[in-house]
Parts: sequence; C-alpha cells; structure tokens
Amino acid sequence: MSIAGQYIPAAYSLTAIGVWGTSDFLGGIGARRANAFLFTAIVHFVGMVAVGAVALLTHAPFPGNASVFWSLMAGLLGGLALAFFYRALAGGNMGLIAPVAAVLSAAIPTIVTAFAVGLPGARQVSGFILAGVGVWLISRTEGRAGRPEGLGVAVLAGIGFAGFYLCIHRAGDASALWVAVCSRFASFVVTAAFVLFGRHVRAVPAPVLGIAVLAGIFDITGSAFFIRAGQIGRLDSAVVISSLYPAVTVVLARIFLHEHFSRSRTFGMVAALAAVPMIAG
Repeated sequence: MSIAGQYIPAAYSLTAIGVWGTSDFLGGIGARRANAFLFTAIVHFVGMVAVGAVALLTHAPFPGNASVFWSLMAGLLGGLALAFFYRALAGGNMGLIAPVAAVLSAAIPTIVTAFAVGLPGARQVSGFILAGVGVWLISRTEGRAGRPEGLGVAVLAGIGFAGFYLCIHRAGDASALWVAVCSRFASFVVTAAFVLFGRHVRAVPAPVLGIAVLAGIFDITGSAFFIRAGQIGRLDSAVVISSLYPAVTVVLARIFLHEHFSRSRTFGMVAALAAVPMIAG
C-alpha cells in the first residue's frame, strides 16, 4: 500500500464522523417533535431507498448469503440502538449523551478484538480508566439537577452500536452499498414493528419529515463510509476514529441550541472523547 493509500481508511472514517455527527444532531431535533421510533423508522426507510438506488445505478454486486445475514443482524441491533439514541438525545443534553454512547460503542468492539488477538496494552487500559472517569463525571448527580435525562437509554444505545460494528465487520468485503442497504432494511423492519405494535402511527409534520429525510441520508452515508473503512483497514481503528462523531454533535448543539454544561460535566465530556483514540491502543 502506498503512503497515500495508508490514509484512505482514516479518510473514510473521518468522513463518517462528519455525516454521522450531523445526522445525530438532526435526529435529536426531530425526535423531540415526533415519536422516536416513528422518526427512526422514517430515517431508516429514507436511507435504505437512497443508497439502494445508488447501488442499482452503479451496478454494485449483490453480496452472498453470509454477508446478507450479518448485515441483517447488524441492522437489527443498529436500528434499535439508533431509536434509543434518538430518544436519549431528545430527552437529554446532546453534549452529554452522545459521548457516553460513543465510548461504549468504541470500547466493546475494541475489547473483543483485543482478546481475540491479544490482551490490551497500557495505553488501552489508560483509555478505559479515562473513559470511566469521564462517564462518572457526566452521570453523577449535581445538586438538585440530578442525573442527566436519557443517560440509561444512551448506555443501551452504545451497546447496540457496538453490536452493529461487530456484526457489520462479519459481512466481509461485500459491496459497502449493499451491506448498508441490507442493514437498513432490517433496521426499518424492527423499528416499524415497534411503531405498529406500539400504535405510534400518526401524521408527521412536514418540517419534521424534512429533518428525517436529511438525517436518513446522512446516517446511511456515514454507515457506508464506515463499512468501507473497516473493509480496507483495521476494525478497531475504524470504530475508534468514527466514534469521534459526538464532537460534531456537541459543536452543533452548542451553536444552534446553546447547550451549556457545568465545569465537571464539561471535563467529563472531554475526557470521554479523549479516551476514544486511547482505547484503540
């Protein structure tokens, strides 16, 4: 691989940071104005249709049965995780919720990979400790404010995202476009089932629908870039770099929503984000 070629996986991951961070910001806004599962189902449907059209137009080869299976499994976990994540963002502080989910979603696949190929090194252990301190500072009770709303749901979302990363990696070197489409199909089915059985079917205001369309395009674009980064590079590197997306969400939340945090929670957020690259080792 040429020197320039060595940076291609990182470039894909960095692109995923931007589009995923923007998608999560839009998702948090939209989920405040509509049911989280209904909004997420729309996001998944839009993403599936958009990238499916691109895959057909570019004549991308359809993956084999094993790749389709793991893509569907990734979609089931990722679809639920995104719905929980949007719900957490809608009910809590974006700048606090997003880093918690990011740390968990990066740490779990890295730990699995580390034990598969060898025990974690000193830098990884330091990252785990720093991440623990960050999460504690974010989640601890402060005066009468109490624990941030949505924190427990953010933990579930982080675990679900970790499952998505691990399963999507098992899909192998199949077309990143079709892998993304298959995963979003499963995501749409599972979230749509929650909408139907939970009787959340209702009209969505046009502005919220527009937000969902944009979030869906950004979300699946980020997934396609992440999948490609994991295919041509290391999974742990792709996961850790891509997991920096909360930085974009935080910046957008501070600019457009004027979110503010206490000094200790600000330090916790920074520590959680700083721990992500350390966990990669």
